[in-house]
Amino acid sequence: MAKVIAITNQKGGVGKTSTASALASGLQEKKYKVLAIDLDPQGNLGFCLGAETENAPTVYDLMKGAASIEDVIQTNNGIDILPANILLSGAELEFSNIGREFMLKKGIAPVMDDYDFVIIDTPPALNILTVNAYTATDYLIIPMVPEILSLLGISQLTETIELVKGVYNPKIEVLGILLNKYDARRTLTKDVEEMAQMIARQLGTKVFTTKIRASVAVAEAPAHGQSVFRYSPKSNSAKDYRQFIKEIISQKGMKDGN
Repeated sequence: MAKVIAITNQKGGVGKTSTASALASGLQEKKYKVLAIDLDPQGNLGFCLGAETENAPTVYDLMKGAASIEDVIQTNNGIDILPANILLSGAELEFSNIGREFMLKKGIAPVMDDYDFVIIDTPPALNILTVNAYTATDYLIIPMVPEILSLLGISQLTETIELVKGVYNPKIEVLGILLNKYDARRTLTKDVEEMAQMIARQLGTKVFTTKIRASVAVAEAPAHGQSVFRYSPKSNSAKDYRQFIKEIISQKGMKDGN
């Protein structure tokens, strides 16, 4: 049975998609079988991983029951992908049926035994798409940048996490807070890191030991159709994401013997 990890923060620009893409690519390089799910109507994760988003069935078709998961899955560079596009933006109004919180979990159920990891990229909002991700996931990773507004975004996640945990998915666990665009030389970085530690304790989790340093390679890699590991293997971000993946798979319950 796959371990499902959702990357989440209602604040945009904190590195959710970069983190999801790096996790999927890095785990695949370690020979894990990975399914990457894009739940953001912007479709950026699918783009980063080389999926077709406009002329093919997407996660939107899967969730509304218009396509099977076998019809939606695309494969590129050894990673299976459920892409998204702008059609998902109407999900809050369109998906109004009873049990709508379980649409994603139901849709991916037939293939859960086929993977080691499922990585979900969520939209920068606390809406029905985010709730679907939380309902389907085992673990949450919360990326943030060392800025006050990014910190506020994390604190507002708590209520939604607790709601989902109490009603839809009691096993959900916050795996940790990941600091992106990290620069230890900045005074603000240290201040925000201390506050992130406080929020982590409130969520019953931690701030990951690994920090992801800023690197232009993260932004450039998708334009070249490559993961950051292939595009710039010696960049700070590639080194940091590799270390982060090691930290993830070494945590309790995350080892599968691969």
